[in-house]
Amino acid sequence: MTQLQFRRNRRLRNSAALRSMVRETILQKEDFIYPLFIIEGENVKNEISSMPGIYQLSLDRLMEEVEEVVSLGIPSVILFGIPAEKDATGTGAYNDEGIVQRATRLIKEKHPELVVIADTCLCEYTDHGHCGVVHGSDVLNDPSLELLAKTAVSQAKAGADIIAPSNMMDGFVVAIRQALDEAGYENVPIMSYAVKYASAYYGPFRDAAESAPQFGDRKTYQMDPANRMEALREAESDVMEGADFLIVKPALSYLDIMRDVKNNVLLPVVAYNVSGEYSMVKAAAQNGWIDEKEIVLETLTSMKRAGADLIMTYHAKDAARWLEGK
Repeated sequence: MTQLQFRRNRRLRNSAALRSMVRETILQKEDFIYPLFIIEGENVKNEISSMPGIYQLSLDRLMEEVEEVVSLGIPSVILFGIPAEKDATGTGAYNDEGIVQRATRLIKEKHPELVVIADTCLCEYTDHGHCGVVHGSDVLNDPSLELLAKTAVSQAKAGADIIAPSNMMDGFVVAIRQALDEAGYENVPIMSYAVKYASAYYGPFRDAAESAPQFGDRKTYQMDPANRMEALREAESDVMEGADFLIVKPALSYLDIMRDVKNNVLLPVVAYNVSGEYSMVKAAAQNGWIDEKEIVLETLTSMKRAGADLIMTYHAKDAARWLEGK
């Protein structure tokens, strides 16, 4: 009888112990960055209707959430601010008494070991909802850089460990790096939203941050989802300008881009598991259509497998519990 020749790849899948021994990608709670939305007011904990389980929090309710994050062993948070008042130039973003600045000081006072990342953008603070200075229907690049640099310095002064500019203006990394260095914050790293697509997946975030553009869209400064090589040009620019981390946003529909970036740069790569990705899972889980735990852990593992060193995710608290077997 002729013996068939084939490999028995299943041998290494025979038991949970064997599968664990040869597992190539390890997801852990230390990979996670948890987003927080901070709003003016008192005793505010507003659940975001399109993001079940995620809240807008006033400063007096913020520490409840932070304490939970710390207790779960999540090492980092990123702060988004919703000011009481907005104007054409986003003054609240670079006010030393702005909502993110005060939240940063509060967190660092209570938990200095927690890494605080400040989202550095103007869209939450402008009355038009765009990420820079507007003239007519145009978003002006270079005047916007000046305001972004002021915002970054104000956030670093408040104690932010990392500055994360998300505006996609040309030259934003070098403008912020120069401003930080001149202000004496040369050791504060920049986590650049280097590869940020003009994506429909951001819808629920705009509910949370109250940052939807009041006219037009952001396609003149965020990237075309059809483009791949452009991502490498954007990433290369930010590396040259002094970025310390590179974010790919969104994550789930852009895993190919994440792998491209990881293969072509030597900096840590961060996946942003964005609001629309979170909300789709939550909606399906609430309808009983999927196993939320298994879907979330598989999804986050796919991002790490694609090249992410860190993952910004609204699932961070649940995922941390599940990874600990809770």
